[in-house]
Amino acid sequence: QVQLVESGGGVVQPGASLVLSCAASGWDSKSYAMAWFRQSPGKEREFVASVGRGGYEIFYATPVKGRFTISRDFAKNTGTLQLSNLETDDTATYYCYGDPVKTAMALQRGPYLGTWGQGTQVTVSS
Repeated sequence: QVQLVESGGGVVQPGASLVLSCAASGWDSKSYAMAWFRQSPGKEREFVASVGRGGYEIFYATPVKGRFTISRDFAKNTGTLQLSNLETDDTATYYCYGDPVKTAMALQRGPYLGTWGQGTQVTVSS
């Protein structure tokens, strides 16, 4: 059974940085594309970033381009999302996602039939 567990969220001030991690188990990591999504209260879950099976194909949502960096470590079976220059609008629950079918490009659109993590909260507040 595939499982994804996020960690690294917290409360920070605007302009700060955080590193979110996603620990995966129960899968062949090179068979899954990975992505990060976020959801704020009252809003739909939205795409943040994705990385393909080989680790080379990477996409970002426009609001986070230049500030967030997605990566993955196949040896450790983990995914990482580095958040920098955080803004109050980045406040959300961040979810890790793994998909055995879709490419990193296709993960920018639903449906999402793969595996979700439980989420980690990021709060940006002065």
